[in-house]
Amino acid sequence: MTEAAIRRTPGTPCWVSLMVHGLGATQEFYGALFGWEFQPGPQQLGPYVRGLLDGKEIAGIGQLPPDRDLPIAWMTYLASDDADATAETIRSRGGTVGVGPLDAAEAGRMAIASDPTGAVFGIWQAEAHTGTAVAGAHGTPVWNELITRETSYVSKFYESLFGYAMEEAVDPAEFDFLTLSLAGRPVAALHGVGGALPRDRGPHWMTYFEVDDTDAAARQVTELGGQVVQLPRESPHGRLAVVADPEGAVFTVVRSAAH
Repeated sequence: MTEAAIRRTPGTPCWVSLMVHGLGATQEFYGALFGWEFQPGPQQLGPYVRGLLDGKEIAGIGQLPPDRDLPIAWMTYLASDDADATAETIRSRGGTVGVGPLDAAEAGRMAIASDPTGAVFGIWQAEAHTGTAVAGAHGTPVWNELITRETSYVSKFYESLFGYAMEEAVDPAEFDFLTLSLAGRPVAALHGVGGALPRDRGPHWMTYFEVDDTDAAARQVTELGGQVVQLPRESPHGRLAVVADPEGAVFTVVRSAAH
């Protein structure tokens, strides 16, 4: 199965995007950190570019209107065969649809929603644009994980949306951790962190980006005007660090164990 076909499988994280105030400065940050180049994308929600590696699409960055004071955060998009039907299911299961569904030119159809705890995510029904086109290289999204207070409250919501098989972690250090699988393939996770959930962020989806060297990437984040939120450490998934860009968007850099 091709990467594009995998990412079309309903429920699979297929794209990540970020809305910021300073589009130019943000492009400079991620261009220096990940080696992305940029080209214009659909402009339905305002100025928008796509980050590329070797000409292949990796992620999207858009510009917020000056009067919109929204949290600056990376957003995970989950693939859907029918964005309108998925939006209806989200509403019927206690979630909220804040934007759309709407067409993004010929690229596809999208919606932005939140689960019953308020964690925001996107829905993407692919047409011309199938999502992130590269996997496993420096600067590419490698994993997506919902950070929430406890998984029991939201697991049924996500299971009802896409029929994930859910498997509890065997690592006692990850006592409230569910891996979400589709057709036997792990695609994402739900991670309950209890009182460690950041009060200023609440439940949120976290994007992990593959890097060649976690420690070097963390240092470069600070040199480029961002900050290290959690110092580099070893984990069952590889060496990782939680960082934030200059506008405060939090993400994880990881040299995965399989790298």
